[in-house]
Amino acid sequence: MSPSVTTAGPAPAETTGQAAPGAPRAWGRAGWLRELLLVAVVYFAYDGSRLLVRGGVQQAQRDASHLLDVERWLHLDPEHWLNADFTDHRWLGIPADFAYASLHYLVTPAVLVWLWRHHREVYRRARTWLGLSTVLALVGFVLFPAAPPRLLPAGFGFTDTMAQHSAIGWWGGDASTPKGLASMTNEFAAMPSLHVGWALWCGLMLLTCARDRTVRTLGALYPVVIALVVMGTANHYLLDVLAGAGVIAVGRALTGPVLRLWDRRLARPRP
Repeated sequence: MSPSVTTAGPAPAETTGQAAPGAPRAWGRAGWLRELLLVAVVYFAYDGSRLLVRGGVQQAQRDASHLLDVERWLHLDPEHWLNADFTDHRWLGIPADFAYASLHYLVTPAVLVWLWRHHREVYRRARTWLGLSTVLALVGFVLFPAAPPRLLPAGFGFTDTMAQHSAIGWWGGDASTPKGLASMTNEFAAMPSLHVGWALWCGLMLLTCARDRTVRTLGALYPVVIALVVMGTANHYLLDVLAGAGVIAVGRALTGPVLRLWDRRLARPRP
């Protein structure tokens, strides 16, 4: 019998010390700390954007009036009848207020943690996508500070449902933040709607990564529900909603090029 001959193939990634192409990076405690730092930077950038807003409430109300003018010209202005329904029916308004004040800050980090723990192979791209979209939204807040419908003069016909039900919630009558902390948020961050943008990102992540049909269905419904909530509670306009989806689309388009540039920079030999 002839001796068997084996041809040596490429060494496995584990023996060479190099990660296989597309393999998730082995992030330990340092990785967790880096990710938490990135989240903190995004939050403080969102919070600090109020310091860059110029013109005050009058300018923000003028910008908002221009948005409504465009919507009327397009015959697309569902905010008034949605807000009227949410105001007249407590069974709609109260759950919507709680959803607006909480889900934005709970679901998005929960999806990030879920991706980190169970879908590490897509986490880096997903996190970068979310970060780029958020930066684009922050630019919009600074360049076009628009007052939400609830902060317009009474003649515009909107009711602030958050103020209407503030006695049974943890938010104050002047903002969706906890009572007494209104000065720590940018009240003119209406255009684009990050509530809708982040909800759309969450929904797409659940749709593409979750295996359970119920979770995927919730992922599909989540951005739709949030879009109705932000308009019904008089916190955003329809154009804000569309712009929120738009920054997610642009952020997705930029993610690949940005990551390739970053990887090329890291691969460059150091002098």
